[in-house]
Amino acid sequence: MELFEQIRREYEYGEGTIKGVARKLGIHRRMVREALGDAIPRERKISTRGKPRLEPAKPFIEAILKGDENAPRKQRHTAHRIWSRIREELPAVSIAESSIRRYVRERKIELGLVKHETFIPQSYAWGQEAQVDWYEAYADIDGEREKAYVFCMRSMASGGAFHCAFPHCSQQAFLEAHELGFAYFLGVFKTLRYDNLKSAVKKILRGHQREETTRFIAFRSHWGFQSEFCTPGEGHEKGGVEGEGGIFSPESHGAGTAGGELGGSKPPLAGRIEAG
Repeated sequence: MELFEQIRREYEYGEGTIKGVARKLGIHRRMVREALGDAIPRERKISTRGKPRLEPAKPFIEAILKGDENAPRKQRHTAHRIWSRIREELPAVSIAESSIRRYVRERKIELGLVKHETFIPQSYAWGQEAQVDWYEAYADIDGEREKAYVFCMRSMASGGAFHCAFPHCSQQAFLEAHELGFAYFLGVFKTLRYDNLKSAVKKILRGHQREETTRFIAFRSHWGFQSEFCTPGEGHEKGGVEGEGGIFSPESHGAGTAGGELGGSKPPLAGRIEAG
């Protein structure tokens, strides 16, 4: 599904032709046409290919990497050193160094032995990035005070923000609020930054890697934006939107007692809202 997203983005913002996209990504034009026709790829049977030459060396490699977890960074084994040790200590195993390099690289990333420090820019181009979050508020509806969940999308270039209240923060409300936000800003941002919302993230992996929900990936592919996620517990990474719950003034959006119920298609924050 990520490949289909890349194809659609490259066609929309890059090469612009089926032939150009296929040549750049090294894929068949038939696959490009399929991705342009539907953001969700058809299910295919995937045959798993064994690695008979690598299998005998895996326990040896795993033992080395396990020992490297507690070793100083400069004393950890490189892929070349592991391959050299395999040749010396496991002479019966014949395998190319490139195969060892690929496997060691994958396992080091999974074990967290390879880390990259990420810096977030403090200046933004127009339409480059927005930050998204929920916050809680209370609304007086038909004389009764009820909790509302307010979706916020904040442009990092202008500082302008879109707010919309829902009676719940389900995935359906989450995606609908995005569409209302895009309509409000008259376009789609290139990048949207989130914390680890369950509506978008199925599983938190190491670093900034996430296993995203299938529905969110399809939604993102359809609209053509990129998603980035903050480190758990590091709210300052999306500090632009974090303070919106206290800054936003409900009175500027027609304070009063609301009749009816909150809904995604209603005007943002129908009713008097007090941040919780």
